[in-house]
Amino acid sequence: MTMHAGWWHLIVAGVACAGCATAPLPAERLASAEAGIRGAAEAGAEGVPQASLHLKMARDQVAQAKALERDGEHERAALALSRAEADATLALTLTRESMARAEAAAVLAQAAALRQQQSP
Repeated sequence: MTMHAGWWHLIVAGVACAGCATAPLPAERLASAEAGIRGAAEAGAEGVPQASLHLKMARDQVAQAKALERDGEHERAALALSRAEADATLALTLTRESMARAEAAAVLAQAAALRQQQSP
């Protein structure tokens, strides 16, 4: 009898989890994706070609998630939001990397100029 009760609990838990997967998107999740996009844009992602591409992809995926959500495709909408968040994060990371490389190049140029000035 205990074994049957154990299986019953597993079945109920599985059905409960399946219901969670098709639940509407939480507003916080959408807000998080949109905040990531804003953050990347404010950091200057538009000016970095690779970052700009991922920023556009993130925006497109948010729009797709909203459309899928309207159509009742909650699970697919959640996946689109996950991709949007990942692309926004990548856009921000690529932007920061580009800025760091530019700063490093400027410091190296300054160091080279100082060495040249100090040479007899």
